This record gives sequence, C-alpha cells and structure tokens, in this order.
Amino acid sequence: MPYSCPLPNIGNCTIGKCPLSCAQVEYIPTLTGNVLYGVAFGLLALAQLTLGIKFRTWGFMVGMICGLVLEVVGYAGRIMLHGNPFDFNNFIMYLVPLTIAPAFLASSLYLCLCRIIIFHGQQISRFSPRTYAITFMTSDFISLVLQGAGGGLAATANNSSGSETGRAIMIAGVVFQVISLLIFMGLWLEFVLRLRKSSASAKDPRFADMRSPQLFMLIFIRSVYRVAELQQGFNGPLANNQVSFMILEGPMIFLAVLAMTVLHPGIAFECAWGARSGCSEEAVLCHAGSAHYGS
Repeated sequence: MPYSCPLPNIGNCTIGKCPLSCAQVEYIPTLTGNVLYGVAFGLLALAQLTLGIKFRTWGFMVGMICGLVLEVVGYAGRIMLHGNPFDFNNFIMYLVPLTIAPAFLASSLYLCLCRIIIFHGQQISRFSPRTYAITFMTSDFISLVLQGAGGGLAATANNSSGSETGRAIMIAGVVFQVISLLIFMGLWLEFVLRLRKSSASAKDPRFADMRSPQLFMLIFIRSVYRVAELQQGFNGPLANNQVSFMILEGPMIFLAVLAMTVLHPGIAFECAWGARSGCSEEAVLCHAGSAHYGS
C-alpha cells in the first residue's frame, strides 16, 4: 500500500510505492523528449566548439560551450528524474543548470553587439563597446551568482525555510536577468535604428541577422517563464506542468542557440572578429590581407 506524504524517508520511495505528489515534480518526465533535447544541445556544443576553434571567436565560444554543457547536464538530470522522480539530487541536477545556462548564452550575445559596433563604427552607437561589455557582463555575473547561490542554498537546506530562501534568491537572480535582457534589447534596437539612419554605415548583408533582436527575445521569453515558475514555488502548477516546460524552456533556448550556430559570428565577421578588437596579430594580418585583395 503506497505511503502518504509526508514520509519519514522519501529516499525510500519508488514509482508505484509512493504517490507522485511526494515526488520532486508531480509527473514523470518524458524520456524521449529529454533525451532529444540533451542530444541536440550536445551536438550544438560540438558545433560551437568546432566553429569557435576555426574562427577563433574565443570569448563567444566559451560562453556558448558553458551554457550548452549546463543544458546537457540539466536534461541528464531530467532523464534521471524519469527513473526516480523522488530523488532530490536528480531534481537539483536538473533545476540549477537549466536555470543558470541562459546567463552564459546571453553573455555571448553581448559580445556580438560589441563586435558589431566596432565593425560599423563606434560613432553610431550611443555608448562605447567597452561600456556595453562591462555593464552587461557585470549584470550577467550578478545574475549568475544569485541564481547559483540560491540553487546551492535550496540544495543544502535542512528545512522548508532554508529551501524557500534559496528559491527567493534564485527568483531575484532570474528577475535581474530578465531586466538586464529587456534593457539590452532596447539598446540593441536603438543601435539598429541608428545604423539604418546612418549613411556612413556599411550595409553588409552578412550582418543582417546578427543585428536582429529575436535571439534575445527567445531567451527573454524563457526567462520570464522561469520567473513565473519559481515565483509559484517548487510545488506550484507551472513547476509541475510538463507541457509548459517542454514548450517554454527547451524550444526557446534550442532555437536561439541553433540560430547562433547557423549564423555563427565567425562566418559573418570572418577574421574581422579578432582584427577589429586587436585580439591577435594573426587576425590583424588576415583582415589586412582581405582588405587588400578586396580593394
């Protein structure tokens, strides 16, 4: 006969022995869907690694790889939850990586805007590339620290009060991320409008997709969903709704990363990514050679 909650030792629970209301999530995560997401993000990580090495977009590559590895770990946690939805370690292995992964992906997008500003001319932008980089990379770091600290506190808490405190800190981190993304999207849009009005700007069609704010919007939608989910609590309706998770979490990040892979900045910038920022002597020579033969 199944136990009823609360249990003296929920670690002894298994499917069929205890009701799902005792589990970390009140459903059995789909094996097929989570395996597909895990494999997809793994393949995208390999693609980003290959493209990053080829085009030497080191900063962009590090952010993307960190974010994608966390996505893979998070979906591995959900696969483990499929086998045992009562295990708290499996739950934390899913929750924390998937919560903080977009912060790393957003940092790579921040770098893209800096390089685009340098390429088109800093006189077009309201702020310098360095200002954008320092401001939003710092905000990303603060968001990451809050989310990680909150997740760690929730994972190690010995009582419901500690767990709720950890959840509140995680919410603060994700809210901070949402606000930062919203401000950044506004500044990105302003730069695009300034660029279109500037007769001196280079209308290079290779950069058309990189100037689009849709990639940020996908991560923004996912972050708003995560805020709502955490706000309701780990036992809330959103946290225990598999359909909303599979629609508003995985696909939003997958589409954004897919676009960042197919439209990889190394393809558009070629060697200008390093040359324009003075990253390496080889990149500068490469860019100079391209300019010479193209003239």
